[in-house]
Amino acid sequence: MIPALIGRKVGMTRVIDASGEVTPVTVVKAGPCTVLQVKTVETDGYNAVQLGFEDVKPHRSTMPLIGHAGKAGTGPKRVAREIRLNDAPELELGSVVTVDQFSGDEVGYVDVTGNSKGRGYAGVMRRWNMGGQPASHGTERKHRSPGSIGGMAQRGRGRCIKKGKRMAGHWGDERITQRCLKLVAVDTANNLLLVKGSVPGPEDGLLFVRVSKTRSVARN
Repeated sequence: MIPALIGRKVGMTRVIDASGEVTPVTVVKAGPCTVLQVKTVETDGYNAVQLGFEDVKPHRSTMPLIGHAGKAGTGPKRVAREIRLNDAPELELGSVVTVDQFSGDEVGYVDVTGNSKGRGYAGVMRRWNMGGQPASHGTERKHRSPGSIGGMAQRGRGRCIKKGKRMAGHWGDERITQRCLKLVAVDTANNLLLVKGSVPGPEDGLLFVRVSKTRSVARN
């Protein structure tokens, strides 16, 4: 079993169980992924497989990537990701990995990695939820400013601002991993995973779904 897949975020829906309880879930279209490379301890010093996701036109790829994918008998892929394994992989080059491996009841929780929504340049009130300056008499055109930023510029510390000071800047578009999200259901016919919890990124964003490393409770 390869404990991971590459996919895209489709959107949200809800699942109603036999007792009538409604569970909001995020739909993730995971795979199918092609094995582009197999690594073992004997050849590379560790066990791993490289998965490729989504075909891409050759003129949008490069010759090295086209040749690399050609060894597996497939075309260039849009995304490639390596997954380390404890044991030697049993799959061969060109094998296809689908959501069938998540369909067993032993997989109850997954870790989902993706890029958060990019929100552009933002001020401190929107980016860090600061309160801003007083809106009463005496404040002129400084209502949304962060206030003093030189609190660390003391004797012995120089004139530099403290590293990591919360200021205005680029907000979002950061790599985020949400851990221990409950895997509610698996649709093997349509390569879909139904996950309960906050899945990072916008709709149609790329995701990396892996069997949870910290929680492995089986599904009911």
